[in-house]
Amino acid sequence: MNTLVALCALGAEKVLGNEIKQLGYSLKDMKGVKTPGRVTFLGDDDALFKANLCLRTADRIYLQLASYKAEDFDSLFDGVYNIPWQDYFYKDVRLVIDKVRTHKSKLSSEHSIQGIVHKAVYTKLGDVWHIHTMPETGSQADVRIYIENNQVFVLLDLSGVPLHRRGYRKDGGIAPIRETLAAVLLQLLCWRRKTPLHDAFCGSGTIACEAMLYAYNVAPGFGRRFALENLPIYNKERAEAIRYAQAELIRPECQTRITGTDIDPEAVQRSRANAERAGVTAGRALQLIGSDSRIVRPDFQQADFRELAAPYDEGVLIGNPPYGERLGDAEDARLLYQDMAQLFKAFPRWTLGFITSQPSFEEDIGKKASSSKKLKSGNLDTFFYQFNFPRK
Repeated sequence: MNTLVALCALGAEKVLGNEIKQLGYSLKDMKGVKTPGRVTFLGDDDALFKANLCLRTADRIYLQLASYKAEDFDSLFDGVYNIPWQDYFYKDVRLVIDKVRTHKSKLSSEHSIQGIVHKAVYTKLGDVWHIHTMPETGSQADVRIYIENNQVFVLLDLSGVPLHRRGYRKDGGIAPIRETLAAVLLQLLCWRRKTPLHDAFCGSGTIACEAMLYAYNVAPGFGRRFALENLPIYNKERAEAIRYAQAELIRPECQTRITGTDIDPEAVQRSRANAERAGVTAGRALQLIGSDSRIVRPDFQQADFRELAAPYDEGVLIGNPPYGERLGDAEDARLLYQDMAQLFKAFPRWTLGFITSQPSFEEDIGKKASSSKKLKSGNLDTFFYQFNFPRK
């Protein structure tokens, strides 16, 4: 059984944990160590690939190679050296210690820790393979080190390019929401496939695209490769079997109504192009099982949110309106939010959800949210506000 670590947006740990359990894996007790932005779980060998392919809300997947106490550099070196690195790397590997994080530990110099770990790995490989200098001509392998309360966690990156880069979004426009965060928002809303969904600020169509992949049960990783595929532990035969099994779970017959609007015509064109690429990726996945079925793309139209009216009695309206951080300024954002109050009249029996970094959002929109969730969006601290009907 393997210990894996999945990274996610700060505040999304519970959502990711539930998704991991739905995938069939059990969460691991971290013995009281708080791990914001991380979820540790146990999985079989298939989980190394399956977690990367299937998890919608995870940003990266790591294989935990060791966990041990270290209060000095000698202990740090020894613990890293004891790992059987020859099982995880080829002889031409180019090792990168991509990140070091320490918290409440005696070892605190990130640069020194990075150097010691790198030296320990190459010393071990040199001793095992009887070579003095690593050629470093092959694929890059990333290792991350966390030290918390003097407990060292050595993690091997299985994802490579962050998982939010699904491959369908070639043009994100200005300040796009991450694909993984969009998936988190849909889960927080408890959105169901048969419920109409509308994005009133579609931007690049990310939320609608993630909703489409979820509605038709398309694994988000079908359109890309993973760092795991460059490692000796990669089992190509099992990976192909997992891809085939996940393709069989796609539901092209599902009935769903996903739409989006934006006042910017270029945003509408971006959204359509990105949704088409996501749909093509799903189509290629279906071809693995000999199916020529086509999933329905979201419908995007140019419209000012002030002109919208509910097309159905009930549904979910979601939005990632300008924050006043990277688009416009805070005062413009506040005026926009005040105008957004009319959406509650236009969609009286709908659940509404908005993500923003502005702390005055509820005051500006003139409504008290049914619930709010703090989430870290890139470098921004944001809140996702949810408004449930009935409202007074």
